[in-house]
Amino acid sequence: MAVIALMEREFVQKRKLLTGEEFLNGVGLGQILGAFSVNAAFFVGYRLFGAVGGILSASAFLLPSLALVTTLSNFYFRYHAMPALQGAVIGLGPVVIALIVDAAWSLGRPVLRSPAAVCIAGAALAAGALKTNAVWVILVAGTVGLLLPNGRRARPGAQAGPSSHMLAAVAIPATIGPLSLLGSTAMTFLKMGVVFFGGGFVLVPVLHQRLVTELGWLNPREFLDGVAISNLTPGPIAVLATFAGYHVAGIAGALVATAALLAPAMGLMWLMSGQYERYRGDPRAQRFLAGVNPAVTGLILSAAVLLSGSAIGSWRGWVLCGVSLLLLRKFRWHPVFVLAIGSVAGYAAVLP
Repeated sequence: MAVIALMEREFVQKRKLLTGEEFLNGVGLGQILGAFSVNAAFFVGYRLFGAVGGILSASAFLLPSLALVTTLSNFYFRYHAMPALQGAVIGLGPVVIALIVDAAWSLGRPVLRSPAAVCIAGAALAAGALKTNAVWVILVAGTVGLLLPNGRRARPGAQAGPSSHMLAAVAIPATIGPLSLLGSTAMTFLKMGVVFFGGGFVLVPVLHQRLVTELGWLNPREFLDGVAISNLTPGPIAVLATFAGYHVAGIAGALVATAALLAPAMGLMWLMSGQYERYRGDPRAQRFLAGVNPAVTGLILSAAVLLSGSAIGSWRGWVLCGVSLLLLRKFRWHPVFVLAIGSVAGYAAVLP
């Protein structure tokens, strides 16, 4: 949301290239599929210079994060076995759990306002903890939302940060056959992107299930560190795909994974950007998301449950997690500074 505010100030207030209403419409449409900050950048570029402008705007917005994550990934996978760096990385685990819980709190506050929503969130939490495929959780919750009377979607402005996004993913078919490593990487992330409802921290349990539990491309420790690294960048947490892609197939894998994850959303934004008024306030979408939003909250919390075992190994780790959550939620510290505290604690061997 901070990035959205910067965009609004630059293109609406300062340069007056878009009206406030037009910009808000783009932000609203951007929450249907994909990382909505990337979608908003695409919308601005499309409205000003057409499809080429949209692609260039989204690419330029992502470029700093892609470069930073790729660089950090190279450093991490090359040197993470060094004792000094390994100690620093251990301290990131409890902070990552705090980040996930903070995201669940931010998303849950505006949507858990009815008994039905609380029940959906609780069921999703249980399903996620049992490692149920997130796509089924999302689809079932959305169907329940369609059946509920007067389902309403929380307005974009009522949700905080990247946790206002939502994501679900379908499993890649086991019959991927003779595809190359890059082809397999592209198919894996493309299938996630097809049902990438928004973004945010619900990406964490989905990628954990697929990349750690099913494919084994990352171990739990590497996955947690990838979440931490993605939080060090100015872009969306979807750059976690960049980290995973780099580990699988180097720089090419990082680019392919990121592009594949975001491609379906870019295609949809391309289609809708010229007709955005037609999609405003669609009641069916609102009812569907009225079921999906609570489920996302539950899935995010289930990620914290699943990851806490490998992230927090002692009572000191739980203390660090609690302090980190307090700094994030009460004092609104930026995640980079909280992650730095965790890294220093790990390096100083405070966490055994």
